[in-house]
Amino acid sequence: MNPDRCFGGSLLVLIGLFTNVLGAFIGINIGTDVSSMPSASEVVSIIKTHRITHVRLYDADSHMLKALADSGIEVTVGVTNEEVLGIGESASAAAAWVSKNVASYVPSTNITAIAVGSEVLTSIPHAAPILVTAMNNLHKALVASNLNFQVKVSSPQSLDIIPEPFPPSTAAFNSSPNSTVYQLLQFLNNTNSYFMLNAYPYYGYTNGNDIFPIDYALFKPLPSVKQIVDPNTLFHYNSMFDAMVDATYYSMDALNFSGIPIVVTETGWPWQGGPNEPDATVENAGTFINYLIRRVSNDSGPPSRPNIPMNTYIYELFNEDKRRGPVSEKNWGVLYTNGTAVFPLSLSGSSQIMGNATTVFCVAKDDASEDKLQDGLNWACGQGQANCSVIQSGQPCYLPNNIKNHASYAYNDYYQRMHTVGATCDFDGTATITTNDPSYRSCIFTGSSNSSAREGLLPPGAFGPVSPLGESMKLLVSKVRYVISAACLLIILL
Repeated sequence: MNPDRCFGGSLLVLIGLFTNVLGAFIGINIGTDVSSMPSASEVVSIIKTHRITHVRLYDADSHMLKALADSGIEVTVGVTNEEVLGIGESASAAAAWVSKNVASYVPSTNITAIAVGSEVLTSIPHAAPILVTAMNNLHKALVASNLNFQVKVSSPQSLDIIPEPFPPSTAAFNSSPNSTVYQLLQFLNNTNSYFMLNAYPYYGYTNGNDIFPIDYALFKPLPSVKQIVDPNTLFHYNSMFDAMVDATYYSMDALNFSGIPIVVTETGWPWQGGPNEPDATVENAGTFINYLIRRVSNDSGPPSRPNIPMNTYIYELFNEDKRRGPVSEKNWGVLYTNGTAVFPLSLSGSSQIMGNATTVFCVAKDDASEDKLQDGLNWACGQGQANCSVIQSGQPCYLPNNIKNHASYAYNDYYQRMHTVGATCDFDGTATITTNDPSYRSCIFTGSSNSSAREGLLPPGAFGPVSPLGESMKLLVSKVRYVISAACLLIILL
């Protein structure tokens, strides 16, 4: 048996078998259309502070690649749309690109993928005929450098290449057996790579003519009478995100490609918009990202592929204020450039104290009922004598204007002042202890020791693989290969 073929053929099976061991990951996109972009070393410092383990670059910036050296962070580098044609027309150009932007940095910089273009089939359709040739040229260059097992080649595509994504079971690419999509899938299948999907429930909702409720786009639970069900499979879809991923799987199935996994290379929600963009709010963005982290971190896939995790990259690290278009286009970042959070983020339902921080915070649980949270808030601000002035309208902690955010501030203020004399963090079961500093922007929670770069913006492991026990586990290529090699040896022996 050829070991290379065994590696590729066993990969999807092992992903399913060892999902609970390796876990899913959430990474982040780093765009650079930023007026006051921090230096590469500062960006990497921010990434490390927030325990981000996977990043995607839209180019192959040498400063970033050098700064990421010896960090262990898995890096996806990008071939820009402007570079696709040249690489597709010249194998030597592809070889030079790989030599300059990949081979010269590994293994110090942990480059694991090349994203060829950005939504080429819909954004620059004139380059579509040469896209797969460009990918092939890059793959051959990686083979020549003995990097083809470590570095995979794929191309991020928009969900727009699926004209009717709902119901997922009938979704299909607008393509033919001779189309670029078909050739792309052939390439991914032959090289044991994965499909890169850009999936945006924000656009699915705002461009959907109110067909689906906003709660469905935000991962919020729906009442039983409003459940979204595929009429053909009877699969229940608890979020538009799941449905988008499944629509892509079914579209690949329709072309007889059923073994290619999907990685969501972009998803997110803008937190500010213009007058005609009422759904781009801090509250909605925070809700979407928090539920996304929870959803991906449970290590399961969409209904048609429950054992294949939905590895996902959030769009994006910082606001790209130099981008053209509507106000919302400039406001997708989860962090300001000084490292502070745009909105509070937390690992849902976790009462386990993680990390080595000396300060703990008392915050509202994600799954607490609003009625109980309101009772707890009333008690904390009243009998508990918490300082609730900062959660009033116009004050630093008023936004996001929701009961969970307000209760978290009040609970924590009470707990910080009173826990030394016996006060607990319970509030009728609606509160939990965390070491993650929930401070954001100018809203500084009592007990916070750092008002500039919050190490607690995200929970340990929220931007890395999370096991069922909640422990962060780093998904390293070398470990995957070790497991696969062992599996291959077992198959050979049998």
